[in-house]
Amino acid sequence: MHVKKGDNVKIISGKDKGKEGKVLAAFPSKSRVLVEGVNMVKKHAKPSQANPQGGILNQEAPVHVSNVMVIDPSTNEPTRVGFKTEDGKKVRIAKKSGEALDK
Repeated sequence: MHVKKGDNVKIISGKDKGKEGKVLAAFPSKSRVLVEGVNMVKKHAKPSQANPQGGILNQEAPVHVSNVMVIDPSTNEPTRVGFKTEDGKKVRIAKKSGEALDK
């Protein structure tokens, strides 16, 4: 996958198109990512020890990885991701600026 946990991404399609957020979790086997503040859904929770009140909670649902683009750290614009080998390590690079995404 071209995105990792902690990346800043922009949603490029769907109901939340144009929104930006941080990747909270990546699910490579399902090709999905969980983005902060995007694709909010209502979850009905029964009362429990942790949540004695119960009720309806708002939480993020995963979006397909094809619907997000990594934000280039130097230009703050969405960019495609490329890979390059630097001293034996595979590094992700931003296609627009050529800058490395992995620190």
